[in-house]
Amino acid sequence: MKLVIQIVLWIVIIFLGWKLWNSVMGPVEFNKIKEARYVKVIENLKDIQAAELAHKEITGSFTGDWDSLINFIDTAKFAITQRRDTSYADVAKNKAFGISEGYFIEESLIDTLGFTPVKDSLYGNTNRYKTMMNVPVEGVDAKFDLKAGKIEKNEATYSVFEAKVSKKIVLGDLDKDLLTQELQVQSVDGVNGPDIKVGSLEDVNTSGNWPKIYDAPKDK
Repeated sequence: MKLVIQIVLWIVIIFLGWKLWNSVMGPVEFNKIKEARYVKVIENLKDIQAAELAHKEITGSFTGDWDSLINFIDTAKFAITQRRDTSYADVAKNKAFGISEGYFIEESLIDTLGFTPVKDSLYGNTNRYKTMMNVPVEGVDAKFDLKAGKIEKNEATYSVFEAKVSKKIVLGDLDKDLLTQELQVQSVDGVNGPDIKVGSLEDVNTSGNWPKIYDAPKDK
């Protein structure tokens, strides 16, 4: 009986030790994996953001269709422009006052010097824009949800877009309790809310909902 009790006690000690280790290291490992995945997801969202802003600049609106956005990147071009200021005499006003010179009109002229492909300007020599719609997490077969529309603000109409993915998709294989906590995050240092997203369908906003710390790796 003494041997049996010793074995049971050792099993209990090992179990309690594992529980203690897991309570400490579980959140650490969760955050490590979470941050690595968030970096990849946010990089794709930045590419989507750049594509949508270019689409808006050239076409006047955002798009909620992946095929349309990819085709736009493949074919669209930015105009290369140069601004120059000029002035000339206001002949009519000078004649009215009986003077040869005196009144001048100043104007800024925009000259188009040429065009450059959108895909080269935004993505260099890479084709990563062709896969930016895919959630970049190993084992996850999902696309970012992309929508566009119009909203009314202060008697004006604005084009808006939103690209997002649920944290449940990005972190679905991790600890469920820690995931539940992550879905409720509201912090200046965290990705707030249940989704990782860029843009908004409710506000005139083309920013992402992540903190600046996730911009740092790309800036270095």
